[in-house]
Amino acid sequence: MKIDVLVAEIGSTTTVVNAFDHINSPHPVFCGQGQAPTSVLAGDVRVGLEGAVRDLADKLGTPELSWEAMLATSSAAGGLRMTVHGLVYDMTVKAAREAALGAGANLHLATAGILQEEDLEDIRAIRPNLILLAGGTDYGERKTALENARLLRSLELESPVIYAGNVQNQAQVRRIFQDAPGPLYVTENVYPRLDDLNIEPTRRVIHQVFEEHITRAPGMEHVRDMVTGTIMPTPGAVMECAKLLYEEIGDLLVLDVGGATTDIHSVSEGSEEIAMIQINPEPMAKRTVEGDLGVYVNARSLAEQVGFGVLERELGMNVEKMFEDYRPIPATPEQTRLTERLTWYAASMALERHCGRYRYTYGARGRVTYAEGKDLSKVKYLVATGGALTRLPGRREIMDALRAINGSGKLLYPKAEQLTALEDRWYCMASLGVLSRTFPEAAAALLRQDLMVR
Repeated sequence: MKIDVLVAEIGSTTTVVNAFDHINSPHPVFCGQGQAPTSVLAGDVRVGLEGAVRDLADKLGTPELSWEAMLATSSAAGGLRMTVHGLVYDMTVKAAREAALGAGANLHLATAGILQEEDLEDIRAIRPNLILLAGGTDYGERKTALENARLLRSLELESPVIYAGNVQNQAQVRRIFQDAPGPLYVTENVYPRLDDLNIEPTRRVIHQVFEEHITRAPGMEHVRDMVTGTIMPTPGAVMECAKLLYEEIGDLLVLDVGGATTDIHSVSEGSEEIAMIQINPEPMAKRTVEGDLGVYVNARSLAEQVGFGVLERELGMNVEKMFEDYRPIPATPEQTRLTERLTWYAASMALERHCGRYRYTYGARGRVTYAEGKDLSKVKYLVATGGALTRLPGRREIMDALRAINGSGKLLYPKAEQLTALEDRWYCMASLGVLSRTFPEAAAALLRQDLMVR
């Protein structure tokens, strides 16, 4: 059996392969999904890929499966470890952070101002896959970015460096890194003017560098023996899918509660009224990742944040005892109930951190209201992806409850009746995100089928 495109999602524990056919027709088809344990740590990603393809072939009832092209996303081999360095934390550093997170990076360090010795020691210890250097608006402050360039160069790291700062520094930064062990990429300033985030050019370069890096990571060296097309960071591919979906249905939020982290992606311009009182600019497409909110690796610490007593009252069970045999996929009704409750808490806490809110100051003229953070007040759709929110029996009740988290009215978040919940039924938003790079019309059509939207 031959199909048009396979898209592999290479995770830290599992490799999933999604099959799509009739990709150049008006009616592309999702054929099915196979999976197998990831084999990066065993030394060769091809073992996991081949296992997932065999599982897919078995599910499709065919002894042999071939394809025209294979694309991939990956969060294996440590994902994309990044550090970012800028001038002012709420300006260039924030812009650089948004670019890195939106591209799907695992952000390990963000610094403002001239790098200190302890910062350089942290960078050495992190051994980032990629360093993003920013600083200064165009034709503004120059000294900090140039000094940081020299300091980073002195580390003699093989890590690629992206420079996305003051345009006036580009030639000098190129000279500083001309004989560096790692490559330099120069792109547009992420913060060219006050209150102007210019993130997309940097995101594109990050994806380019990731594709070059991941094919050299231990265990991933032979990925090109099977993957013939684009390779993207898995969270970056979900963001691409969210932006594609925005073009189809409008302002939205995508929620992914995982075993170790909870990711929130939003695509929304917000309202003009709130923009008038906003104190800092926010990107239209924003990703936040909460490293302490997971329902397996971080389940116990999440339960501690909520409170074991609170969970025991809500669930009527001994939660401490439940953790003695807690599993990534619940095996009993009691484990399922605990996982569902933890999923609700992880998603609601991550949403509140992602969302902006009203703030107040008091002076001679009384109370003044202003807005801080991402304005989600015009969001119309809440989209569930990831294993927990697409596979747990109580997922729809969880999503209904998440629509109503703004009971106090203090968040820049819609009223419950304004929000419609959608589900990534095929669990393939990341695959459709990477597919959209090559086949945008097919990806959009498949996304509408997956989420059952017209």
